[in-house]
Amino acid sequence: MDRQQFTERARKLEARLYRIGYGLLREEQDRMDAVQEALLKAWRHCGRLKDDAYFDTWLTRIFINECTNIQRRQGRQRALDERINVPAPTAHADNAALRDAILSLKPPERLVVILQYMEGYTLSEIASLLGEREGTIKSRARRAKMQLKAFLTDDDRE
Repeated sequence: MDRQQFTERARKLEARLYRIGYGLLREEQDRMDAVQEALLKAWRHCGRLKDDAYFDTWLTRIFINECTNIQRRQGRQRALDERINVPAPTAHADNAALRDAILSLKPPERLVVILQYMEGYTLSEIASLLGEREGTIKSRARRAKMQLKAFLTDDDRE
């Protein structure tokens, strides 16, 4: 794959990656950093991709891994901040109920919801992308639906 092909295909995926990151990372800057870092890593290692037909899946997997790396770094930073009593940043006021509901899910369920409903992947494609069994992905999807329904229909919420 030459530079021109890589650039064209990566630009087509950039918005999708950002949307996936929207459910995985809370801060916009983190999402933008994850997209850029994933694109950089993909460019550096594009010679490892054996079949160009899998470019979308390959880049998406690199991006998800980068989001996980950012979450790990943030977790270590939060632990350090708690030890030295640094107050946590306040959440943005523009969070919608659905975004709050999605963010209330555990990361594995959240990722399945984002990939299935926001990006249109089938459960079998998600299983392949994440290297999991399809039954595991189906269970996560079912559990996520039940949790989202409970969160969004809770009478105590305002």
